[in-house]
Amino acid sequence: MKTKLTYDDGVIEKIAGLAARNVDGVLSLDGGLLSGLTDRFRSESDPTQGIAAEVGEHQVALDMKATVEYGKDIRHIFDEICQRVNRDISQYTGLEVVELNLSINDVMSKREWQAQNSGKPNSNQSTEQVN
Repeated sequence: MKTKLTYDDGVIEKIAGLAARNVDGVLSLDGGLLSGLTDRFRSESDPTQGIAAEVGEHQVALDMKATVEYGKDIRHIFDEICQRVNRDISQYTGLEVVELNLSINDVMSKREWQAQNSGKPNSNQSTEQVN
């Protein structure tokens, strides 16, 4: 029997987005000003926002854009994102993340970010399980 399992880019983008949003210091994954404008008209959250994936048969390359919290060590945030995204994609799909590029497009205080984003669809996106 011949079988083949493939993943749509959007599936990998969603896994990466949900993993990265749970890293302390990540306020949002976004595409900058244009995404911010379209966000105002969106009624549902989009965990793939700010992420582009290239998915091969065994490997994945990711480009991500993020807004991070002012005062946090951005290098630590990046390392944590890499670890979590790699772990989740590998664990859920068996694919290997061979490249992860993160572009920081803004830094702001948590209070400033919350005031700017309250009520927007992606403002409460999280996957952390509460026990």
